[in-house]
Amino acid sequence: MGLRRSRRQREDAYGYGDTLAPAVELRGVRREYGRGPGAVHALRGIDLSLPRGSFTAVMGPSGSGKSTFLQCAAGLDLPTAGSVRLGGTEITGMDENELTELRRSRLGFVFQAFNLLPSLTVEQNVLLPMRLAGGRQDRARAADLLARVGLEGKGRRRPAELSGGQQQRVAIARALVTRPDVVFADEPTGALDTTTAAEVLALLRTAVDSLGATVVMVTHDPSAAAHADQVLFLADGALADRLPRSSAATIAARMAALTGPVPVPGPGPGPVPTAA
Repeated sequence: MGLRRSRRQREDAYGYGDTLAPAVELRGVRREYGRGPGAVHALRGIDLSLPRGSFTAVMGPSGSGKSTFLQCAAGLDLPTAGSVRLGGTEITGMDENELTELRRSRLGFVFQAFNLLPSLTVEQNVLLPMRLAGGRQDRARAADLLARVGLEGKGRRRPAELSGGQQQRVAIARALVTRPDVVFADEPTGALDTTTAAEVLALLRTAVDSLGATVVMVTHDPSAAAHADQVLFLADGALADRLPRSSAATIAARMAALTGPVPVPGPGPGPVPTAA
């Protein structure tokens, strides 16, 4: 068997999930804002199932429902109708306290703006989800994750002492520290230059391939989406299309069919090989 392990073996080894349930499952999810003729139908009956240990990119034109999809899937917003399950757990009936606990212990988040606390050290930022959840703060795991994202020995620094790319690496380590069912990434490379963005995306890819993590990423960038196992395209609140792992040029061409021409920054990384 060598160094390559199955997705299930990676999940068992690193603690990502303990069932065969999909990481994310939406059934008939609708989200409407307002009522009557002026109501906005942000999501119009989304049905999908995302397996554990997978990397999914979500794309679509402005107003397509990408942000609403992420918010409903992550329990940050409640759908008007339908069902959302995370790691086999139905979340649409949870109250706010239950959702807060779920987000702290079973979900990870990576945002464009990093959202690190400047008064805390790098290590303290990584351990923050454990602290908020009231559990033991595992400094050894924090150190391991910082080493994995290329920040070994920088645990005592403050975020202001790091570059933007390094701060996003800290945010990725923080998102992974609780071994979440899903990591939701919202435009995680939007504030980074092309080279640094590629490095950050490679880290997310590695989290999936080596740690068994599940990543759902909203992006407007075909080059970023080319790192994913599949790309979902939303249009007018509905799932309009999907592609298996493809090059940035192919993804841009499919987006153009929905929105018009989409620029591809640089040559694009293309599909990234993964371990079996």
